[in-house]
Amino acid sequence: MDKTPEIYKKLKLSLDEAMTFPSNYLYKFIIPKDDKKMKMIENIFNHGGAVITTKPSKTGKYTSISILIEMSSSDEIISKYVEIGKIEGIISL
Repeated sequence: MDKTPEIYKKLKLSLDEAMTFPSNYLYKFIIPKDDKKMKMIENIFNHGGAVITTKPSKTGKYTSISILIEMSSSDEIISKYVEIGKIEGIISL
């Protein structure tokens, strides 16, 4: 039985229809202000030449993260979402 969550199946179909690869992809996340979690995210994208920008929330409790990186396939994009999803407290946009 396939254990891929339905949301990733839908995302893969959407990406394959809308994009040609390799292509730049923009990830967006919100995390509670936490340097350790920020470092974990940076490490996930570290070797891909990613451009990572951050912006603190008005209250300073959260950080918005945008990551622009060239990806070679929809499967590669989804694998990063799966990796990021293992970090507690992250919201994918």
